[in-house]
Amino acid sequence: MKLIQEQGLGIEAVHFIDVFSTSDVDEVRALAKRLRIRLHVVPKGDDFFDIVRKPKHGYGRNMNPCIDCRIHILKKAWELASKQKAHLLVTGDVLNERPMSQKKGVMELIDKEAGVSGHVLRPLSGKLLPPTEAEKHGVIDRNKLLSIRGRSRKKQIALARRYRIKKYPTPAGGCLLTDPEFSRKLRNLIKHNKLNHESATLLRFGRHFRCGKHKIIVGRNEEENKVLINLAKEYGLIWMEVKDHKGPVTIITGGGDKELMLATGLTVRYSDAPKNKEVGLVYRKGKEKKKITARAMHEKDIKKLRI
Repeated sequence: MKLIQEQGLGIEAVHFIDVFSTSDVDEVRALAKRLRIRLHVVPKGDDFFDIVRKPKHGYGRNMNPCIDCRIHILKKAWELASKQKAHLLVTGDVLNERPMSQKKGVMELIDKEAGVSGHVLRPLSGKLLPPTEAEKHGVIDRNKLLSIRGRSRKKQIALARRYRIKKYPTPAGGCLLTDPEFSRKLRNLIKHNKLNHESATLLRFGRHFRCGKHKIIVGRNEEENKVLINLAKEYGLIWMEVKDHKGPVTIITGGGDKELMLATGLTVRYSDAPKNKEVGLVYRKGKEKKKITARAMHEKDIKKLRI
């Protein structure tokens, strides 16, 4: 964005969000404010779940449909650009930085399928890529573009230092779809259930156990326990906890007595309660509240359920 500003052009930022993102939107807003750039925060939309479930161009190492994702967001960005009467998209892509989506031929494919060929400027690698329409018409000075390539971030870090940008995300991460553990849970979800905002949100938290078409999710710490309680209330799910001992909050996505019995056993197992006797629990759904007792589940039975 700073490179474009130096060419005397107005620019607005677009930050795409989805349930799989680990980015901090508040940090993005703070950066846009420091750069004095208008920011649009845009959801990728429910149709993005169809892309995750079955991407046309396949996955990366895990469940990351990077090529299809880039096509999706460039389409949305171009729609927004048309409304703002903007004529150019600018991205932070670096040639050959990402093995799946940032090769020259793949970038050209992405632009073509998004319907934005000739209208995407990648200024960090601009001198290494074909000229955009803006360059051909003299709107962008190609000589002021850079020629960064490869996986090293040294030149980008030096550039940030030059612009006095001190706070920025680490190179790795940003998307849970690249995480092996999360991807394993996501594959299991797609196999047994519908992928939507609710089911994908629940994937982000806790230990996950499969019981037929239903899932039991057990919190791993106090922070997750609070989140799971809020999600259970929001989605109308059963949640439970041990009465007189520290332990997890557990939620059940559906089912009946069988799922309830398994969930109580898991809750006691992961709590500080004694493992060799009946323990009191409280479970709730909406305004309904009940007290029950249960024993801890055996470790061998836990392994059969764990995702």
